[in-house]
Parts: sequence; C-alpha cells; structure tokens
Amino acid sequence: MIFRHVTPALKRAAKDYPVVTLTGPRQSGKTTLVRAVFPEHGYMSLESPDVRARALADPRAFLAQADHMILDEIQRAPELLSYVQGLVDDDPRAGRFVVTGSQNVLLLRSVSQTLAGRTALLVLHPFSLAELRGLPALEPLSLDLPADVDGDGGTNAAAAGPLAAEALWDTLVTGFFPPIHDRGVPAGEWLADYFRTYVERDLREVTQVLDLRQFETFMRLAAARTATELNLSALAGDVGVTQQTARRWFNALEIGYLATALPPHHANYRKRLRKRPRLHFLDTGLICYLLGIRDGVTLESHPLRGPIFESFVVAELVKAFSATRRDSPLFFWRDAAGHEIDVLVDAGDRLIPIEVKSGRTVAADAVAALEWWTSIPANPNRGGVLVHGGAGSFDLKGFRVLPWFLTRER
Repeated sequence: MIFRHVTPALKRAAKDYPVVTLTGPRQSGKTTLVRAVFPEHGYMSLESPDVRARALADPRAFLAQADHMILDEIQRAPELLSYVQGLVDDDPRAGRFVVTGSQNVLLLRSVSQTLAGRTALLVLHPFSLAELRGLPALEPLSLDLPADVDGDGGTNAAAAGPLAAEALWDTLVTGFFPPIHDRGVPAGEWLADYFRTYVERDLREVTQVLDLRQFETFMRLAAARTATELNLSALAGDVGVTQQTARRWFNALEIGYLATALPPHHANYRKRLRKRPRLHFLDTGLICYLLGIRDGVTLESHPLRGPIFESFVVAELVKAFSATRRDSPLFFWRDAAGHEIDVLVDAGDRLIPIEVKSGRTVAADAVAALEWWTSIPANPNRGGVLVHGGAGSFDLKGFRVLPWFLTRER
C-alpha cells in the first residue's frame, strides 16, 4: 500500500476529536486509508442498500454494533450524523467515529450543522507525485530556500533520485487517481468510466443536471480553460446555458475537489489588478481525458501542454497543504498591462512567486516575470521559483529553478 501523507494528521485528529471526517473526490482512496489506519474499528459501508436500510430503520441499534466505528460513504445516510452527535455528546472519547464521504453539498451542510466542534475535517486528494515516488511530502513554504537551509529536514530533496524529463508527459496523461496505479487499469478507460459515473450519479444529486450532454460540453470546455482566468459569462455562452447555471456547475466541481479557482492577490503593487480567479483542474489525467489526449506524445506537442503542466504544479501544492490540514494560501497575480505570476504562495512572512514553464530548456529570459515582479518598488519580496519541464535544479539570477517533479537532487 502506498503511504498517504495525510496519515499522521489523520491519526492525530483521532486522538483529539470524537469524530474524524475524511472527505475528498470519489476514488481518492478514502476507504482504503481509514481501514488501514483504524483496523480495530467496526466497518459499515452505507453504499450498500441493505446496510443503509438497517441504519435508517433503527439508527440507535445500528450505531451500537461497535464501540468504535467507521461510517463509510456517509453522504448516503446523512441522517445518522444527528445520532452520532448525541452519542459523542454523552461519551466524548476521542476517535470513536471515523466518517468518510465523497464531498457534496449535502454532506458539507450535514457535517457543519451537526458535528460542529466535534469533528476534525480532513481532505484526501488523489496521489501526489511524492507519494507515488515514496518520498516525504513536499513543503511548499521552503521551495524558494537554498537546498541546505530548507528548514524542513530536507523534504524537498529527491532521496529517490531524479525522474527523467521524458516521463513528464506520460505521468500527466495518466493522472493520479489511485485505481489507475493500484490496479493497472488503462488510464483512458478508467477515467471514461469515472466521468460517466460522476456525471450520472453525483452531479445529478448535487446540481440537478437535466441535460447530461450539455454538462459534458461544459466539462470539456472548462478543461480547455484550465490555468486561465475563469470567465463564467463566456463559458456559459459557449455551452448555451445561463451564467447562474455555469456558476452552479463550477461550484459542484470545486465541492467535489475536481477543480479549484486561485484568487488574485490584492497587494497594491499596481492599481489596476485583474479580479477574476484562475481556474485549475486538479487532476491532469482528467483534463487530458476531457480534451481527447490519450498519450504523452500527443500531450507534449499539444497547444495546451503549458496550461496543463501549470495545473499539475498547482495541484501538487494543493495536495501538500491539504496533507497537513492547512488551507492552501495560493494566489495568482496579473496586472492590466499583462505582467503576471502564475502562482503566489503566501508564506506569512513573505510571498513566494512561482513561474511555470513546460519546456525542458531554461532560457536566460525564463525568469523575466520573476525579475519584473521583484523589481516593483513597493514589493519587499525577493527571490522566487521557476518550475520547468526538465530534470535539472539550479540557481539562475538569484531564483531557484526546480525540475517538474519539484524536488532537488541530493
């Protein structure tokens, strides 16, 4: 079993809270993880109709079957949470219940209303690249620091050795959902089934999608806009739906952890800053499936390879923060003149600008945007990071250059 970086946080939460809620997209490995971490807990899957029927018919008897219990796919029977609340109020021992569910509006509302103050909420994303490589979790707040002063025990150093630049495009086309890697299922086949299941089941429950083909068009057009500013009005017009519908559908993608929107950073370094967020899908395999890209050779020459690579970097940062139960302090920056920084990480004491270039070769002007941003008179920040599609790591004009796998060679 591949070690998941959220495991230590999950164990700590079970020592501090009577209920632990683990959520995330479907097929991200939630059930596998909680059963491995809590083998002594009784396990109940509410996905099974007979189990769900027993739970709803007599909730108190159902929950009394084990002193400690895993309630898997709780969104199928959210009514149980009210009974869980009563039990933990009477007996608040830590770790009594571990609740998992694919995130949707109903689950979010039920947990926030019923278990506020009683549960820790953790998110499990699909594999990170570091998890697949057997490396410690990436520490985003040390990416701009010299290799010998990471401040994180060297977790950004590639103990497993560097990856070849050639592996990049096949990796992105495959994506990071666990079943593809655990079972060896062809990525294109699995993602096609995943997409159909997601649309026909979860999305209908969350957003009441009536026209499946129209929503599929929305998904494909949204995927083609990854790593660009999110213009819901234009997207809605292209799909042929109202802006309100497009907003509701995009919110469903965010709630399901399939996409995110980086807000613009509002530090007043220039008066006229762009206000729209930047859209990023969080699994490159899903992006490639939606765009009809089936292999690494096609992706390497595809006109959207740069945006797809940028979304990969953003997803790795999101996963790294999520694994340690931190909100992702990620932004982007662009002014009216077209100057932009792909990602800004707010480290508290400084902003870390990150530029993403998909090419293997790092030209002398590759850090031009970083140079321009740090030269703004009102900007106290210095340094920054360039992530490129090659395998080398080095310094260039005072900036850190990192390979696509985001770790430095020892």
